[in-house]
Amino acid sequence: MEEQRAIDGWLPITSSRDAKWWYSTFHNVTTMVGAGMLGLPYAMAELGWGPGVAVLVLSWIITLYTLWLMVEMHEMVPGRRFDRYNELAQYAFGEKLGLYIVVPQQLIVEVGVSIVYMVIGGKSLQMFHETVCLSCIKIKTSYFIMIYASVHFVLSHLPNFNSIIGVSLAAAVVSLSYYTIAWMASLHRGGQHDVQYGYKAKSTAGMVFNFFSALGDIAFAYGGHHAVLEIQATIPSTPEKPSKGPMWRGVVIAYIIVALCYFPFAIIGYWIFGNSVQDNILISLGKPAWLIALANMFVVVHVIGSYQISSMLVFDMIETVLLKKLHFKPSKTLRFIARNIYVVFTMIVAITFPFFSGLLSFFGGFAFAPTTYFLPCMMWLAIKKPGRFSLSWWTNWMCIVVGVLLMVLAPIGGLRQIIIQAKTYQFHY
Repeated sequence: MEEQRAIDGWLPITSSRDAKWWYSTFHNVTTMVGAGMLGLPYAMAELGWGPGVAVLVLSWIITLYTLWLMVEMHEMVPGRRFDRYNELAQYAFGEKLGLYIVVPQQLIVEVGVSIVYMVIGGKSLQMFHETVCLSCIKIKTSYFIMIYASVHFVLSHLPNFNSIIGVSLAAAVVSLSYYTIAWMASLHRGGQHDVQYGYKAKSTAGMVFNFFSALGDIAFAYGGHHAVLEIQATIPSTPEKPSKGPMWRGVVIAYIIVALCYFPFAIIGYWIFGNSVQDNILISLGKPAWLIALANMFVVVHVIGSYQISSMLVFDMIETVLLKKLHFKPSKTLRFIARNIYVVFTMIVAITFPFFSGLLSFFGGFAFAPTTYFLPCMMWLAIKKPGRFSLSWWTNWMCIVVGVLLMVLAPIGGLRQIIIQAKTYQFHY
C-alpha cells in the first residue's frame, strides 16, 4: 500500500491535487480552443451556411453536455475518485473490457493531437519566417518541425499538470489573441467582390467526401474530453466540497470562451472568403504581413501548451506501465529517456505526414468522436442506468447515434484528403 502511494505521488496526474478552479478554465481552453479553430471557416465552406452553423451549434451543446457527464462521474462512487478516463471506463464496462475500449481510443487521441500540433507548430514557424523575410532562402518544413520539437525536449520534463499551469495560461491567452487577430483582420479586409459560397467540389462524390471531412474538422475543434478527468484529478476534494463544483465552474467559463471564439471566427471567415478559404485561415489573410506574422507566433505558443497537456496524459500512461507493470523504480533518468523517446516519435511522424486538414478530419472523427460525443453517454447509461425512454435515456442515446455517425463518416473524408495531398508531397520536404 505504501509503495502504491509512493508511485501515485510520483505519476504526473496524481502527484499534485492543489489546483484552483480557474486552472480547469486554462487547461480546457488550451485543450480545446486551438489549432482546430483555424480550420473552422474551411469546414464551413465544405458544409455550407445552413449545415455548417447547425453542426457548430449542435456540437457545442452535445459536447458541453457530455463534459458535464464526465465531471459528475469523477466522484460518482463515494470515497473514490476516477482520476483517469480508463479508470472510469473500467468501472462502467468491467476491468478488461473498459481497458480495451478506452485506452486505444485515448492513445489515438493524445498521440494524434501531439502529431497534429507538431505539424501546426512547424508550419506556423515556417509561415512566420516566410512572412517576415521574403528574400530569405526557403527552408524545408521538416526543419521547422524539428525547431518546434526542440522546445518540448525541455518542457516535457516538467513533472505534472500543475507544473505546466504557466505554459497553459500563456497558451490560453495567445489563443484568444490570434483568434481576435484572425477575425478582425478578416472584417477589416471586407467581403471579396468575387466571393462564392457554393461547394468547392464540382462532383457529387467530391461534395459528399468534403462534407464528411468537415464533420471531422469540427469534431476535432470540440475535442477536449480525453483530458477532463485528469484535469479534475488535480483539484482538491472533500465530502463537503467535492471537486465537481470548482471543476464545473471552470468548464462553464471555458465553454463560454469557446462559443465566443468559434462562432464569429467560423462565420466571419467563411463570409469574407467563401469557398476559396484555405484550411488555415491565416494563409488566406496573407496581409498585413506583420500582423499575420504575429498571429503565427501566437499559434506556435498556443500549440506548445496544447502539446504539453496532451503529452502529459501519455507520459502518465507510459510511466504507469513502466512502474506498475515492468517494475522500474521512479527516477529522473527513467522520465528523461521515456519522454524524449515520445517527443522524437511524434516529431518523426509529423515530418512524414504534414497534412494539416486531412489529419484534423481523420483524427477528429476516428478518435475525438468516441471520447467526446458518445463514450461519456455509454458510461453514464452503464453506471446510472436511467429509466428506459426517460429524458436522460433518450438524450444519451441521441448523442451516441450522432457520435457513431461522426466516427464512421469523418475518417473517410479525412483519409481521402490525406491521399490526395500525398500525391504531390515529396517525402520529408
